[in-house]
Amino acid sequence: STSPSLIMRVIVIALVACMLLAYAVNATDYSKYNARKGREFLEENAKKDSVTVHESGLQYEILEQGDGKEPTTSDTVKVHYRGTTIDGKEFDSSYKRGQPATFPLRGVIACWTRGLSELGITEGTKVKLYCPPDMAYGSRGAGG
Repeated sequence: STSPSLIMRVIVIALVACMLLAYAVNATDYSKYNARKGREFLEENAKKDSVTVHESGLQYEILEQGDGKEPTTSDTVKVHYRGTTIDGKEFDSSYKRGQPATFPLRGVIACWTRGLSELGITEGTKVKLYCPPDMAYGSRGAGG
């Protein structure tokens, strides 16, 4: 069943293939460059004490623990989020739009679906998700 009232504040840092480069490269080189940078970022990030690594490769930090319901993949959630690339460039923000976004968990990137339904995240939790490219936007990129 869906629960439109399920509200979570989520900060998503998606590792996407869209980092701006100072020089022009062809699409294949660009994709390889971003895949390498994403791997390097995740390897370093995993060393932080505050970061937990899920078996899927998704990494996360609980910034503030909520005490509400845990969503399932069949739920619709209402979230505030800020999406950035690994270099900090913001590509999307519900905060900037002034209202949370509502969406079915089955209708978004795998990082969000798995991150919000498999990690024990509860309503009211503020979490930072670090999404591997294959669970985010991959070669499609975002924010470019």
